[in-house]
Amino acid sequence: MELSEEITIPAPIAKVYDSLNDIAILKACIPGCEELVKHSDTELEARVVLKIGPVKAKFSGTVTLDTTHAPDRFSLAGAGDGGIAGFAKGGADVELAADGENTLLRYSAKAETGGKIAQLGSRLITSTARKLSRAFFENFEKIMRGEMSIDAGDGDTTSATA
Repeated sequence: MELSEEITIPAPIAKVYDSLNDIAILKACIPGCEELVKHSDTELEARVVLKIGPVKAKFSGTVTLDTTHAPDRFSLAGAGDGGIAGFAKGGADVELAADGENTLLRYSAKAETGGKIAQLGSRLITSTARKLSRAFFENFEKIMRGEMSIDAGDGDTTSATA
């Protein structure tokens, strides 16, 4: 499955990049995030609860960042284990470009699933992934606009059905 999108964030590149590396902001933006721990500048660990169609699972996983070309470009790779529900792994490339006083954020992501969640079908999984990524960036944009507080991420299970 592949996803890509382009959004405009109302802040300069440096602030957007710093915010995308702020654990409190990320935790508030990630749907269903219960815990997010930064082990180093390039390694994070997360626990997220999601409901994908009829399957509800708690995923524990790691994310590795490649910031070689930061702040203009960076990439991430991650893998999560949902126990009997299965697993998910993938990565994303993110590009930040100045657009006046704003920042144009483009991302391209790839993911694959296995186990019980993979049996739900690619349409449901792709639809769910799009909904979750849209929710993340909508939350991020609201935080950057000052329309949502960082502690607004309540850790509730995110239900994503097509």
